[in-house]
Amino acid sequence: MAARTKNKADAGVRKSARKPPRNGSPAGDDRSNGQTPLEARFLEAQTKLSRSRKQLLGQILAEAHETFFLSSREMGRRYSVDSATIVRTIQAMGYEKFADFVQDLRNHFVTQITPYAAMRAATQKHRSVADYVSLSLDKDLENLNALKAGFDVNKIIEVAAQIRTSRRIIVIGLDFAASLAISLAYGLVRLGHNAEAPVGTSGSIQNQLNMMTSKDLLVAISFGKCLRETVEAAKRAKRNGIPTLGLTDNDRTPIARICGRTVIASTARASFIDSYVAPMAAINAILVACAHSQPKRALKLLEKFDKESGSGERWYEEVEALRKNGR
Repeated sequence: MAARTKNKADAGVRKSARKPPRNGSPAGDDRSNGQTPLEARFLEAQTKLSRSRKQLLGQILAEAHETFFLSSREMGRRYSVDSATIVRTIQAMGYEKFADFVQDLRNHFVTQITPYAAMRAATQKHRSVADYVSLSLDKDLENLNALKAGFDVNKIIEVAAQIRTSRRIIVIGLDFAASLAISLAYGLVRLGHNAEAPVGTSGSIQNQLNMMTSKDLLVAISFGKCLRETVEAAKRAKRNGIPTLGLTDNDRTPIARICGRTVIASTARASFIDSYVAPMAAINAILVACAHSQPKRALKLLEKFDKESGSGERWYEEVEALRKNGR
C-alpha cells in the first residue's frame, strides 16, 4: 500500500530548529511523548468531538493501514456514513482540507506500522512473488529519488566539517540500523577519523558515552518510533553537552527532535523490511564530503591502505586457491 504514496516530504537534511507547522499539523508537534501530529490533534479535539465522531476517528486511526489511501467517499462507504460526515469530522479536528488529514493519516501509519502489519497489508494485494520483488525495488528507487530531490548539499558539507573537527565519533545504530552504523564508522576510520560503532549490550554504549566530551560527536541512527536505547543515548549526550547528529526518516521522530543536526532519508517499505537504500546513500554522501574536504589527507591514507592491502593476503586469488586444493 505504501507504494501508492510519495515520500518527497521526508527527504533531505535539516538543522534542528522550529519550523512553521504545515497545514495538516498543529503547532508544537515537537512532543517528547512521541505522538504523531494526528494523535496530537485527536487528543486536543476531544472536548469538541461528539461521541460518534470520537468513535469514527478512533476506528480510522486504528485501521490506518487500510484507510490512509482512501478518498472521503471510500472512507464514508467503509464506515457506513456519507462523505460529508467524514469531511465535517476531520474539520472538527482543525483540518481545512481532507488532503491534509490524509497526509497526516499516512504519516501516522508509517510511524506506527510494524513488520507484521506491513507484510499483512502487502499480502492483501494478492500479487505474485515477482510483483512483490519489483515493488520492493520500485520503493527503493522512490526513496532514493526523494532523497536526491530534497538533498541540501551544503548541509552535508557542514556535517563533514563537524566530523572533521570532532576528536572522536561514536555511531549508535541497533538492530538493522547496526549495518548503517558500522558502514559509517568504518568509512570514517578509513579516512583517518577516530570513529567507532559500539556493539553489544546497552552497557557498552553507556561506557562510551561516559568517556565523551563536548569535543566529540555522537551519531544516532534510528527510524520511525526509534529504538529506546538509541534515543536514550542521544538524550544523554545532549544533556552532557556532547554534539549530536541524527540519521532518521522524517523530522518528527524522537531522533530528529533531540539531535542538533539531522539527516533525513526515507525508509518507506513495500513489505515487512525497511528500505535502507536512501540512508546508505546519505552515508555515502557524508563520506564523500569528508574525503573531498581534505583530499590530500584522504589520498595519503588511501595510498597507505592500498600498499598494505596489496602486499598481504587480503584478496582472494584463484591460482593460490587451486594450489592449496592440490589442482
